[in-house]
Amino acid sequence: MLPSMRDFLFDDLPERAPEAGPKALSGDRPRATVLRASDFPEGPPLGPGVCGVDEAGRGPLSGPVYAAAAVLPADFPLAVLGDSKALSERRREEAFALIVDRALAWAIDWASPAEIDERNILGATFLAMGRAYGALEASLRGRGLAIPPGLFVDGNRLPPFGRPAVAVVKGDAIVPAIMAASILAKVARDRAMERLDWLYPEYGYARHKGYPTAAHREALGRLGPSPAQRSSFHY
Repeated sequence: MLPSMRDFLFDDLPERAPEAGPKALSGDRPRATVLRASDFPEGPPLGPGVCGVDEAGRGPLSGPVYAAAAVLPADFPLAVLGDSKALSERRREEAFALIVDRALAWAIDWASPAEIDERNILGATFLAMGRAYGALEASLRGRGLAIPPGLFVDGNRLPPFGRPAVAVVKGDAIVPAIMAASILAKVARDRAMERLDWLYPEYGYARHKGYPTAAHREALGRLGPSPAQRSSFHY
């Protein structure tokens, strides 16, 4: 059901958000180059030569997993950024608006609960990341802009992007472009879960966003799974 709801879940995003289909992820998964904060003694990579990728929604029992990619200009106001999980909702929304207005390029995409069940959450997360990065790359090429040589992904594993990339542990608190991607993915997913709440209000998705809270588990025990459920997740 959910893969056909792309317009429903996306239509409150600004018009620059690409409506991209799946990006083909081919080839063997590369051995990840993994960096940590200590690997940036002179500060994190900045500017238009850096693309950041992150996800939101790996842990919930319901709903899609989202991913985003972002490239920031050299003069982007970095003070508005941060780990999306540590920012208040108001600050995330403010940062989201600034990112979509001033980023050189950005893209958001997702993988459905059915794709999570089919591929497992890691595989679906990589699928969403590949879709988001593919949309961003297509946007840059379509405008005649250069593809950033640096591709940095939050975490310690890499999707098979088909090009060199670097994993950064806790990158959403280190690399500004990853912070931006984290905010884009988090805000977009929260909005999607609020829309699913309109369809299935008895599950309380607007409150818990599909995460395994006591209220969510109680609703599942009382009502059974909703059409947005990840059936491969235990509740």
